[in-house]
Amino acid sequence: MTLSAADADWIAADWGTSNLRVWAMRGDEALVERRSNNGMGAMPRPEDFADELARLTEGWPPVPVIACGMVGARQGWVEVPYRAVPCPAAPELTAVPGDPGGRPVLIAGGVMQTDPPDVMRGEETQIAGVLAAKPDFDGVICLPGTHTKWARISAGEICHFQTVMTGEIFGLLSRQSVLRHSLISGDHDPAVFAEETDRALSQPHQAWARLFRLRAASLVGDAAPGEAVSRLSGSLIGLDLGAARAYWLGEQVLILGNSRLAALYDAALRMQGVASVVGDADTATRAGLLAAWRKYEGRS
Repeated sequence: MTLSAADADWIAADWGTSNLRVWAMRGDEALVERRSNNGMGAMPRPEDFADELARLTEGWPPVPVIACGMVGARQGWVEVPYRAVPCPAAPELTAVPGDPGGRPVLIAGGVMQTDPPDVMRGEETQIAGVLAAKPDFDGVICLPGTHTKWARISAGEICHFQTVMTGEIFGLLSRQSVLRHSLISGDHDPAVFAEETDRALSQPHQAWARLFRLRAASLVGDAAPGEAVSRLSGSLIGLDLGAARAYWLGEQVLILGNSRLAALYDAALRMQGVASVVGDADTATRAGLLAAWRKYEGRS
């Protein structure tokens, strides 16, 4: 029997700074997905969140919405408190007052760390999804993105973690710096990426000095299309791995992120002899939201 959104018994929502994704869910099965570019950053007023959610879920049944991400930040719909590590991965849920749109909306809380100071919102839900499928997972989870997270997981808990602003720095350099003129389209060059990753890991003190050469090479050299992007990606991911060496060295690493970015981190880690594994971030998010909802309802 083919199911539709009308058969959903809950709605999963991943609401970040830039985007919103919702899934009509039946248990752990995703029936229908919808996307919006109206992330938290496009919501100037708290009431805008309810309007956007109603618009994106129009026609779906009035079932509970379980959401994670920046929707629970201080600038979000309802500020949901952080829990301090070490803590169980399955997040605590906080209800939005008044059942907006005629359905309960529950938002997952984030995780904080005081020494050194760090926070995450949304990634904890993906980690909870991994542990829901594999409760005995013991190792490191890498969540590459705008702010890449490296989290040490043991005994079903997030023990400690580290954030590296790799994706945001790449975005700033590629869109707002002089390098934007040289980052023309072209195929990814694995050999160039590997070379630059290795240089950043072995000579991090030279990495920043090498950045302008990406621009200069396109002016005075014969750089191939895509070479500058591959070098910039390799340099920044190499610096990321260098900063997080204590997390991945000698460890089992699971990578959760969009397919292209996850593949780059996988390649970079494998260059260092790490037998990394790439998982599906969307599946982990939905599984983590389901685990949080079941915990909230006392079913597990």
